[in-house]
Amino acid sequence: MSRSLSKFLQILIPLGLGVFLIWYIYQSFTPQQLEETKKYFADANYGFVLLSVAFSVLSHLSRSYRWSFMLEPLGYKTKLVNNFMAVSVAYLMNVFIPKSGEVSRGIILDKYEGVPFQKGFGTIISERVVDLIFLLFFTALALLIKFDVLYDYVLESIPPSILYVLIFGIVLMAISIPLYIKFSKSNINKKLKSFIIGLKEGVFSILKMQKKGAFLFHTFIIWGLYLLSFYTAMHALPETSNISFGTIIITFVVGSFTFAFTNSGFGTYPAAVAGILTVFGIAKTVGVAFGWIVWISNISSIVFFGVLSLVLLPLYNRKRLRL
Repeated sequence: MSRSLSKFLQILIPLGLGVFLIWYIYQSFTPQQLEETKKYFADANYGFVLLSVAFSVLSHLSRSYRWSFMLEPLGYKTKLVNNFMAVSVAYLMNVFIPKSGEVSRGIILDKYEGVPFQKGFGTIISERVVDLIFLLFFTALALLIKFDVLYDYVLESIPPSILYVLIFGIVLMAISIPLYIKFSKSNINKKLKSFIIGLKEGVFSILKMQKKGAFLFHTFIIWGLYLLSFYTAMHALPETSNISFGTIIITFVVGSFTFAFTNSGFGTYPAAVAGILTVFGIAKTVGVAFGWIVWISNISSIVFFGVLSLVLLPLYNRKRLRL
């Protein structure tokens, strides 16, 4: 398979999955359910939606500031404005081309701050490792809080025979993957080993950081703002404003994982959020409306700040580029 075809499929497949999920949900709705969904959109309190977006933007600002703690030990003191615009462009790129944002951040920092791409990209991978750890923490917390409900739901939804096969498959993969990594000499395994080594180096580079306390503080701030943004958005609809903390956590986690499957969660985010909310007694029409309100508001913000950053980056750095 050619590289161009591979890249095309990496864009087309996630986009196609998002489109399919949108079609699948809405074709299953009755005309009455469609009208209900439209009504939830019309009656939503968009003041809470705007406040939710504001918290999300603040998390991006904190992420931009946190980035400087990783760049300083490498000998680079970057401007917060450039960091923020690079992060904004990265989010914008991920909307259209999955996983391209990290590369664009490195390119922008190289062009406007003189940080070599390899070094800048290495810091981005390192911070993604930390973010993955925090997401896994929230996942474990969600499972712990709502284990009984999820356990009963799984038993009711999946026949025992299939469940046993899934458990056996997970155990088999847990055993076979480490063995494959250790003994296989294939090109795929070489890339996998390189990725794992990169992750380990990223974690250890964080441990060697001079301002570890400040880095961890801003990491907590970033994820706290993510959760606060989601919690605030819950108040946009009366039907979601009084759900329990455990349900908020698990819905937040499920929504976060969808960004890995399609273009910034296109199609998958509303579907997954609606699906998990129905488990906890929220009507599917409410869940779908809420999912789309959260997704559209955040993506609109990402597009606005991303495009604005693309325009302002050369203007803001014009003087330095002339030198």
